[in-house]
Amino acid sequence: MIKKIASKRTLPKKTSGKEASPSDPKVNRRREWRLELPLPVKIEGKLPDGRKFHEETTIENISAKGVYFCLDSGVIIGSKLNLAIDLPSELGGNKKLKLCIGGLTVRLEEKDKKGKKQGVALRFHRKFKIIPSEKEKK
Repeated sequence: MIKKIASKRTLPKKTSGKEASPSDPKVNRRREWRLELPLPVKIEGKLPDGRKFHEETTIENISAKGVYFCLDSGVIIGSKLNLAIDLPSELGGNKKLKLCIGGLTVRLEEKDKKGKKQGVALRFHRKFKIIPSEKEKK
């Protein structure tokens, strides 16, 4: 006698409302945690026309592999930028330290209408330095 076995295939669960598609901007495809950590940062790099620029801004979020911030300067995707991030004194035993790290811009967002700042996503290079802040040097 042949016995029929029920299929172990599971049917998709019905949900109320729309499911998020991969193209939905609200879908989080990040592999690592991002910290909403507003830290002051000094950024330097080159503009597409070859001129150097320096700008101070605030980080919006940071992870082990990258950072997001807004700039007035008109960088492009693939721009090499160097960052000097002021670290909280609690991380350095009450000493002011800077994280110096570089990277490439991997994503740009349109300039906002208020301040004309452009959102910049940067992927870090592997090399970095932690140095005393210039205020601490004497």
